[in-house]
Amino acid sequence: MPMTRRRFLKTSLISALGLSTLGTGGFLYARDIEPEFVEIVRLDLSLPRLAPAFAGFRIAQLSDIHMGTGMTPDYLRRIAALVNAEQPDAIAITGDFVTHGSMDILAPMLIPTLSTLSAREGVFAVLGNHDHWIGAEGVRRVLRESQITELRNTFHTITRDTAALHIAGVDDHWEGQERLDEVLAQLPAEGAALLLAHEPDFADISAATGRFDLQLSGHSHGGQVILPLIGPPVLPRLGRKYPIGRYQVGEMIQYTNRGVGTVRPSVRFNCRPEITLFTLHPTL
Repeated sequence: MPMTRRRFLKTSLISALGLSTLGTGGFLYARDIEPEFVEIVRLDLSLPRLAPAFAGFRIAQLSDIHMGTGMTPDYLRRIAALVNAEQPDAIAITGDFVTHGSMDILAPMLIPTLSTLSAREGVFAVLGNHDHWIGAEGVRRVLRESQITELRNTFHTITRDTAALHIAGVDDHWEGQERLDEVLAQLPAEGAALLLAHEPDFADISAATGRFDLQLSGHSHGGQVILPLIGPPVLPRLGRKYPIGRYQVGEMIQYTNRGVGTVRPSVRFNCRPEITLFTLHPTL
């Protein structure tokens, strides 16, 4: 369900109190500089089921654009340019394209830039909780008009000669729209499989199946504010166990991207917005 006004005010207050400990200079940095101080995180990952034909396959991940709070069309254009400059094989966007407002207003702020994203094998996405709260069908229209493939409880297979790499996705777990059983019923038994799932804590469910080599998520924003010796004062439901970066969950790697946008308060401290570039390798 959407965040209540009471919870929103509580979250805002906790974050504001945390930032107040940083002083005026720290607050101005967190409000005016770090929210657009994008970091490109580069990771090499070895996946045991990855065929040698896919050695060096590169996936760029974006998450939590959150048009409607802090994100601007100009900033989004800069993000897209950074991603395209990397010339990835595939692009994965792990939900929360919007925060709040009318899709009639938000869609024209998204489509012109999202439609410029380019990757050899395609651009793939799943929806997040905010997308459902604003209106899933409106966000899906944005994806269709941007030529982005939504992996709504399904998968896409990339082939090289006889080898296969599967990119799967589930709809939002918070909203109870995920149907992992439907994905598994269709997914071939052979080939490395990646899963896009907005909420990172879904990893406990997906890893238990033993079928996925890597799950990519967002949702938590890394907390947006990470205080020294304290950590993030606020983390969302389903984003508290695996809130930031890389984890090993059973035999599966879980990666939680910090996102490029924000929810209110639109600040970041010690938690820069992130584009992740994964280079995949077979296990030797």
